[in-house]
Amino acid sequence: MYERLEYCPVCKSTQFDNYMICADDSVSGESFALVKCPSCSLLFTNPRPKEDQLSNYYKSDEYISHTDKGNSFINIIYKLVRNHTLKQKVKLIQQLNKKTGTLLDYGCGTGDFIKEARENNWQAFGYEPDESARSIASRKNPESLISSIKGGSEVYDVITAWHVIEHVADLKETMKSLKKKLKDKGHLIVAVPNHQSYDAQYYKNNWAAFDVPRHLYHFDRTSMKVLASELKMTLTKTLPMKFDSYYVSMLSEKYRGNGNLLNALKVGFKSNSKATTSKEYSSLIYIFKK
Repeated sequence: MYERLEYCPVCKSTQFDNYMICADDSVSGESFALVKCPSCSLLFTNPRPKEDQLSNYYKSDEYISHTDKGNSFINIIYKLVRNHTLKQKVKLIQQLNKKTGTLLDYGCGTGDFIKEARENNWQAFGYEPDESARSIASRKNPESLISSIKGGSEVYDVITAWHVIEHVADLKETMKSLKKKLKDKGHLIVAVPNHQSYDAQYYKNNWAAFDVPRHLYHFDRTSMKVLASELKMTLTKTLPMKFDSYYVSMLSEKYRGNGNLLNALKVGFKSNSKATTSKEYSSLIYIFKK
């Protein structure tokens, strides 16, 4: 049921240190260990569920990226803010690629970003392995989902992975497959939580963005630079996702058992304030160029 990794998924170092024990507060209640690679600073869940068992940890209506059903207070706020962030994401890809082009959204969830991109004249496609999320995405975007990222001759100007690569069982192979799907000088946009942020340091093992065991890897700027080097890609820019500090703090307060909205807002605000100088926002967008 579980597997133990013998080497770092990014740099393949066989030396790593115990870091923290975290509980899965949203689905199973199980506890998982995080270890840290001293060579590249990646944190990763180890041991972790085997790949064929991971889907069991997503079975919740509150897992908002896989369902439109979650109607808790936090998820209602998430949906309201999502409309704004979708427009920001489209603006970003327009800046990278002269207003329009071909797009693949890897791990497209319920398909809202594809829909927004198509409405802004992009030839947008998505890949989503979760059956229920894929069904919703297909209804919103008929004939716009692909069945695999391996094989085929299609290549794209921009590939996006919004809070996705921390979930994939085979990190390096997945990233290599995405690179192959890029046109020359195309851009790969990766958004992930940042465990160096103030909200991560404040909540420690209750930090919701550790999200074990669904999040298998936990990145910071150093580990992402090493990953770019391993892939022989250029890391051109790093951008903040400022809303995430508030959303993650609200979830973290919920997992601590007190649901203190006021404190969550204070922590989220302080995290963004500190990040204006440290640049360590709760989540970061990394832009790779092929």
